[in-house]
Amino acid sequence: MKELFRKQSPARLIALGFAFVILLGSVLLILPCSVQDGKKLSYIDSLYTSTSAVCVTGLIAVDAGDTFTPLGQFFLAALIQVGGLGVTSVGAGIIMAMGKRVNLKGLNLIREGSNLNSVRGAIRFVKSVLLTTLIIELIGAVLSFLVFVQDYPLLKALGISLFHSVAAFNNSGFDILGNLQNLIPYRDNVALNIITCGLIFFGGIGFLVIQEMRIYKLRWKKYSMHAKVVLTVSAVLILVGTVLLKLTEEITWMGAFFHSVSARTAGFSTYPLGTFSDSGLLILIVLMFIGASPGSTGGGIKTSSFFVLIQGIKSAATNKSEKAFRYAVPRDAFRKASVITLLAIVVIIIGTWLMMLLEPEIRLMDALFEITSAFGTVGLSTGITTELGVGSKLVSIFVMYIGRLGPLTIASLWYFSRGELVRFPEGNIAIG
Repeated sequence: MKELFRKQSPARLIALGFAFVILLGSVLLILPCSVQDGKKLSYIDSLYTSTSAVCVTGLIAVDAGDTFTPLGQFFLAALIQVGGLGVTSVGAGIIMAMGKRVNLKGLNLIREGSNLNSVRGAIRFVKSVLLTTLIIELIGAVLSFLVFVQDYPLLKALGISLFHSVAAFNNSGFDILGNLQNLIPYRDNVALNIITCGLIFFGGIGFLVIQEMRIYKLRWKKYSMHAKVVLTVSAVLILVGTVLLKLTEEITWMGAFFHSVSARTAGFSTYPLGTFSDSGLLILIVLMFIGASPGSTGGGIKTSSFFVLIQGIKSAATNKSEKAFRYAVPRDAFRKASVITLLAIVVIIIGTWLMMLLEPEIRLMDALFEITSAFGTVGLSTGITTELGVGSKLVSIFVMYIGRLGPLTIASLWYFSRGELVRFPEGNIAIG
């Protein structure tokens, strides 16, 4: 078994780790102690919920508040936490807590799972991630408690606050308020809207950027190119998304801002999306497709990939080199971003086609929205999730899994080689 473990690539081990946690979660959630009396939970719904939690998505086949007991909700929060931090970071944290050393294989897994350039400083990075997560989630829980305690008994408000903070920071749109209402009752609560958006934002920019913000504070010139790209693109997407949503939908500026932030992989909603126009849903689809940033708790093609694509297109159109913030864009970045984007589009198209095939009564826009939400690990839905059949749920499960790991990682799972031994002469092919 050890020999088999050593032969596997880091990507394969990470993929297997996520799959194991998903299956374990599906068993924990279906236990009698996890389900409320009088409620029935099929295994497919348990598997769907576990996948949605571990992939920090938030799409729900059953309402978490009405279906699960406090213990079941604790299991759900734990799955969200493991999924957001990543199996490798959590595993490394447990190993360190036991007083043992992480070996080279483990360090490579951390590097792969956290998008680090090398294994140097990997343990220090994991410690920083765990501590940062604990601090931010505690602050979020305390601030959320001040809101929820006004509407719920003390202990229930505490439980909701802790769950909400974990779900929001890990960009997972789960809630335990019940009645499939998400945060609609708090549509006009400015405090909770801002608290939730803050948790989503910090969870979505990635731990590498958070680390730089902690070290350099507001000294913009000190930030790396990666941090500048992530923060700039995130701010622009939030601003543009807010304005466009306000122009297309009959919602408040607060509602437009909240959904612009949430659509970038969080999945909370303060308005029923089933009432949104197709133009509004299209804006959300674009935001969901782009998603969060590398090394974060979110999904999508990532803000950096989107930025590199724009720079590459600009470079091809103007015949100038790709550069930004006084740095040259790495040569391989455009090719990698293009591959990721193309694979993402293929996954979404195939997923949408399969869902339309299995659920012919569903509108194309609703199916496209659902699959994009699953791929971007967002969790927003126009309301069709609970009505999906077993086949469509399995499609959605697979798409969520791909979205959490990344399409390029999935594509490379079966191909592990040292490189090409033979090279052919370049041919000629017309483009455009």
